[in-house]
Amino acid sequence: MNSLTVVRAGALTTVQDLGRAGYAHLGVPRSGALDEPAHRLANRLAGNPVGCATLETTVNGCAVRPETAVTAVVTGAPCPVRVDGRPAAWGAPVRVPAGAVLEAGPADAGLRSYLAFAGGIAVPAVLGSRSRDLLSCLGPEPLADGMSLPLGEPYGPPAGSAADVTFWSAPPPGGLVLPVVLGPRDDWFTPEALRTFAGPGFRVSPASNRIGLRTEGPTLARAALAGSCELPSEGMPLGAVQVPPDGRPVVFLADHPTTGGYPVIGVVPEPSLAVAGQAEPGALVRFVPVRV
Repeated sequence: MNSLTVVRAGALTTVQDLGRAGYAHLGVPRSGALDEPAHRLANRLAGNPVGCATLETTVNGCAVRPETAVTAVVTGAPCPVRVDGRPAAWGAPVRVPAGAVLEAGPADAGLRSYLAFAGGIAVPAVLGSRSRDLLSCLGPEPLADGMSLPLGEPYGPPAGSAADVTFWSAPPPGGLVLPVVLGPRDDWFTPEALRTFAGPGFRVSPASNRIGLRTEGPTLARAALAGSCELPSEGMPLGAVQVPPDGRPVVFLADHPTTGGYPVIGVVPEPSLAVAGQAEPGALVRFVPVRV
């Protein structure tokens, strides 16, 4: 079986696929790629089924050396791609010779790039997924220099078109705009807090991670009847906007806890979460209440 050696692990590089859905009742988050469209595209361009495992990098990329020649694709946050120091294509299949170093460099915009390899990353599955879950610590460890990762057998020839290379979940230049379906606990907040929630002033906190997008900015005051108590723990869906006691909203992402006791003011629909996974610290965030 072919394998990769990690030459440079980067700030945080993890193995991710589409996650382990169906285990929330056991307290296991779904996990999986934060920018799922980028993950799916990387696999399709590499000739893989979309469920194959890829590498998800954070901020400064990573570098790997395949034991034998392999086709690779880098998508997600745009970044310089090099093979043994020579520039290579981003968002298109690249042939990496045996022993050559494939490097995805620092992100030019956004946070997370995705590296797919023909055959996929073939680490053992845990509860049906190869994803690393940072909250429950399921799945393979984050990459470290010198680590070896197995690759599966290629499924078929790579595919792609010129249109593919322009697609990624880029946050808009004016900041991140997230639609939110209000509830179930929006009645825990004052009318002024609800107006503040739908207004400007929030920014992405540097404390954000795969568990949640944390915000900085105005605080949301609780209504009088809810001000001195907490909820019993209740289920937390992907995209839930939880408001902890400090009053600053947190958008739950792939590795979020499955239960929580702080009120959820609303839920961001799943199709809008990929762009949240690419939002850089300091970026403006605006929540837009929508009806369903």
